[in-house]
Amino acid sequence: MNLNQARVNLNTILLIAGALITGPALAEQANNHSTETLYLQQCAACHGPDRLGGMGPALLPENLGRLKKAEAEQVIREGRPATQMAGYKTILNDQQIAALTDFIYQPPSHELKWGEAEIRSSRQVSHPQGSLPDEPVFEADLMNLFLVVEIGDHHVTLLDGDKMEPIHRFPSRFALHGGPKYSPDGRYVYFGSRDGWITKYDIYNLKVVAEIRAGINMRNIAVSADGNYVLAANYLPHSMVLFDAANLEMLDFIPVENDAGDSSRVSAVYAAPPRSSFIAALKDIPEAWEITVENREAKVRRMATDTLLDDFFFDPGYQHLIGAARDGKHGVVIDLDTGKTTAELPLPGMPHLGSGITWEYQGRRVMATPHFRAGAISIIDMDTWEVIKTLKTEGPGFFMRSHENSRYAWADVFFGPNADKVHIIDKQTLEIVKTLQPEPGKVAAHVEFDRHGEKLLLSIWDNEGAIIVYDADTLEEEKRIPMNKPSGKYNVWNKINYEEGTSH
Repeated sequence: MNLNQARVNLNTILLIAGALITGPALAEQANNHSTETLYLQQCAACHGPDRLGGMGPALLPENLGRLKKAEAEQVIREGRPATQMAGYKTILNDQQIAALTDFIYQPPSHELKWGEAEIRSSRQVSHPQGSLPDEPVFEADLMNLFLVVEIGDHHVTLLDGDKMEPIHRFPSRFALHGGPKYSPDGRYVYFGSRDGWITKYDIYNLKVVAEIRAGINMRNIAVSADGNYVLAANYLPHSMVLFDAANLEMLDFIPVENDAGDSSRVSAVYAAPPRSSFIAALKDIPEAWEITVENREAKVRRMATDTLLDDFFFDPGYQHLIGAARDGKHGVVIDLDTGKTTAELPLPGMPHLGSGITWEYQGRRVMATPHFRAGAISIIDMDTWEVIKTLKTEGPGFFMRSHENSRYAWADVFFGPNADKVHIIDKQTLEIVKTLQPEPGKVAAHVEFDRHGEKLLLSIWDNEGAIIVYDADTLEEEKRIPMNKPSGKYNVWNKINYEEGTSH
């Protein structure tokens, strides 16, 4: 123990002793101080003295939203396999572990800052653009590769889509979110984590080539159609950050505010290839933003909306934006050229538009979306913007997927007692033709097709889970590949070509 630690411990003892005389208020202050000291001694080296993260992830309420307190306490006690997080059960007692758990779920007492200086200083470039060989170190159809995100132990598996066999498995940042984004040629992939890290990975050489931290709590990233820029959308701070895609050099920091100075979290950002722009959904301001890049700087065009919008979908030509209203009862259609709302959609149940898909039906284009709060799938005519059919499902869903070469669309039942089921919809009859239950009692979710639309992958969303390979025509299971809580699967061809059955 060094001198500073001894002084801290002595102060804590004096505070606790004083509490015996002056009452519970000072005792609570002493306990908080003691827990903070415990955090600094045991956790700060990896997670940062201000809990903003470092070698380990940020430990803030916003970043731990999907981790239950009991699960966090278990991680502190037992550690996390295949990571540098060791268990503390032999170092700390149950009371100390419980106190640390409560501490990291409390907002910090000081303002958190992550601005231009912090972003720039976080950048790490291990292999500058052009320094690695241009030929892949493995043999496979480079357009039929999948990346599978395994959230059980924070790894990613590169999968051969022809053989349906793993090629390589590598560790990722904690809690990837928003789906990886590929460069237009499919060589590079960009990952975004909830605690703000952007990782650029060279698929050909199987190496991380650059990283930078864009924010404290990040929603997602988008890559421009030309592959030159990466744009990050943050919850905390209220900002977007523009990067040069080559080596993740920061180009522009964009505070997200309206003309009155009100700031907003950013729900998501999307690339709009035909428009050579990005579109951003704002959480707290009734606006949608279109961002273009001129002279390596971001130019923002604001479009006022009548309501707060939570999620976006686009028609294939990116002429229209379809937004889900925060009230969970309707959606709006915005003409992106004029910025005007041109239609409203009756969509009760909070649609998950980011997972919507489109296809041709009787000579017209329709879109379909699941709902977070209702066991339903809405199918909408994209010419008249009328709901032409509502399919009843066995519970609220999260993901839909299809492929232009497949007659079927797949939709999971992600929430509720039937989360182990998946519906298969005939796209020409608009009927559910089959319901699968691949692993009773375990969540089945997120389908992704191969580049040809002949095979598809489905996740068993469990620590002892698997990727199930199906024949897209016969709907028969072909094989299972064991994985650790696999979530999203992302096919190179489908993603870079904006295949109509894949989320963008």
